[in-house]
Amino acid sequence: MRPGDPTELELAGQVIELVRRLGGPAAQAEAVVTRADLALTRFANSAIHQNVAESTVGIRLRVHVDGRTAAGSGSVVTADGLRTLVERTLAAARLCPPDPGWPGLAPPTPAPLAPPVDEATAHAEPDQRADRVRAFVAAAGGLSTAGYCRTAHRSSAFANSAGHTAHGRFVEAAMDGIARQGGADGVARRCADRLSDIDGAELGGHAAAKAQAAADPIELPPGRYEVVFEPAAVADLLQNLSWYGFNGKRYAERQSFAEPGADQFDRAVTLVDDPLGASGLPFDAEGTGRRALTLVEAGTTRAVAHDRRTAAEAGAESTGHAVAGGATWGPMARNLRLSGAAAGPASAVGRSTTGTAAGAVVDSDTAALIAGVRRGLLVTDLWYTRVLDPKSLVVTGLTRNGVWLVEDGTVVRAVRDLRFTESYPRALGPGAVLGLGARPVRQPDRVDGAWWAAPPVRLASWHFTGGASG
Repeated sequence: MRPGDPTELELAGQVIELVRRLGGPAAQAEAVVTRADLALTRFANSAIHQNVAESTVGIRLRVHVDGRTAAGSGSVVTADGLRTLVERTLAAARLCPPDPGWPGLAPPTPAPLAPPVDEATAHAEPDQRADRVRAFVAAAGGLSTAGYCRTAHRSSAFANSAGHTAHGRFVEAAMDGIARQGGADGVARRCADRLSDIDGAELGGHAAAKAQAAADPIELPPGRYEVVFEPAAVADLLQNLSWYGFNGKRYAERQSFAEPGADQFDRAVTLVDDPLGASGLPFDAEGTGRRALTLVEAGTTRAVAHDRRTAAEAGAESTGHAVAGGATWGPMARNLRLSGAAAGPASAVGRSTTGTAAGAVVDSDTAALIAGVRRGLLVTDLWYTRVLDPKSLVVTGLTRNGVWLVEDGTVVRAVRDLRFTESYPRALGPGAVLGLGARPVRQPDRVDGAWWAAPPVRLASWHFTGGASG
């Protein structure tokens, strides 16, 4: 921001004042202004091929006038640009159908304190990201590598016509890379509040070891197998549980499996949405303060996420999970952390190689879970997952970036990718979780600000329905 430029809060206030002047005293409005500094260093064929950075200001406006609601967005912060945004959004509201479910605006309330941001990450230079890419490539030992290292800094302010205001900042650093040998890929990902916590050499070495261990895979017949999921695979479970299960809109529409008060999960499972457990904004898209929300406690479903609209329908209070476009998508928990009792005695922190020379290199947390498997599969990652039945959350998808057969606690050899069809709640249901690792690992989402933290998980049964081709 240049000296003399209006702050985010000042801009939000200007937008609200324009709504009052142009829409009349009965118009209700809320505005969010965000300054974003986003940077991405991408690499392929073991060389950086793109370094991009953008600094933008975005404005989101929602108005409710004459019983109708509309939303608009813009990026022109001049007087004319703000006026155009307000006029356009008010005009859209007049064309919208009546909105009898309008929940009103968030009243003036103090926002919770957010963790301080790391200024070094907020103002990271391209060479700092390049250093981590260089370390990743070097640690891969000559294997072909690809991926990215990114940093994000957002400063956001909220204001509404009820007099409520809020302001906050967040930063994030993330790295996601693969190493490839022949047709085998290994992956390593990490998300952190500080770029200094991203170790490119550690991630590159891990990805390379996985790729080398994935050579010469065998075919396995479809069926139900005991599995150990690494954190990257568990992240997909958490994301789909959040979007489809703990979503207050889907719950109200009876399209969610969630039954608050019921023992729907194994007692080892505790799920908490923890937006301020890392550097995050202290308020949601409606200005409601964000706090930790326990969704599952020792196997018992405790809550679903609400914004103001779904909370009003349920006779509850918003949990601070409103998102842009929430009228369509519903409220979302985007910072889920899975925790539980450690599975057996954990060995010292570090890596251990399990099994033969073809075995997968895993961390000690994962190795402790593998040790108890008589016959099953070690799964690195899931992808291309699609929901077949939202009510029971039956999902189909594929494994990728490494699958290995485990026999008598030993990784025997690599397995070709498999297709699965499985109900995620059932797979985590009572008696189905045979162990959780002790250390959650934060996995980056496609969008900065969202992350999924989980340890490796050992599950009694997972339904594989065929090979990757069908």
